[in-house]
Amino acid sequence: MSIKISTLLAKIQSLPNKQNISTIMDFYSYMEEVGSSENHKINNLKVVLDFSKYLGQKSFHDINRKEQIVSYLNGKVKGSQLDPDKRWITTWNHYLNRIKLFFRWMHNYHLKHELRTFSIEERTDWITPDFVKIKQKPSKRVSPYLESEIRERDELLAIVKYDPHIRNKALLTLHFSC
Repeated sequence: MSIKISTLLAKIQSLPNKQNISTIMDFYSYMEEVGSSENHKINNLKVVLDFSKYLGQKSFHDINRKEQIVSYLNGKVKGSQLDPDKRWITTWNHYLNRIKLFFRWMHNYHLKHELRTFSIEERTDWITPDFVKIKQKPSKRVSPYLESEIRERDELLAIVKYDPHIRNKALLTLHFSC
């Protein structure tokens, strides 16, 4: 069952740091303003809310070292007994991407609004702060498919030839080229 935005917004109000509450609410308003999807807003708010809880009384504005973020992310690591497939890496990377987005927004949009310098660039011109330039962890999961289960080009073309729908043909051939 998915959590509702109204539930997340209520949880945000209970955070100990009032400056973080204000910043998260501004981030939410920004996502509304640019037309982000409901799921995108929910996913971002969940991570930022969790990160703020981790920080406690510390403000987002006090974060300026990679180690502060990596320490939080490493809390998502599970031992090999609990997670032998190392699925935690996907979670770690997901949280990292959400935090990067948040700090990019904070440094390129939010701070400019606070300083009343309204020459806001496009998101493509935004700069990622150095302390958030953290590399994703490579997935260590082994493919569940055997080498013999992967189709060759000739086999794929034989399948495509008999599909009556052009859409399916396009999807199959595009998928193969990836």
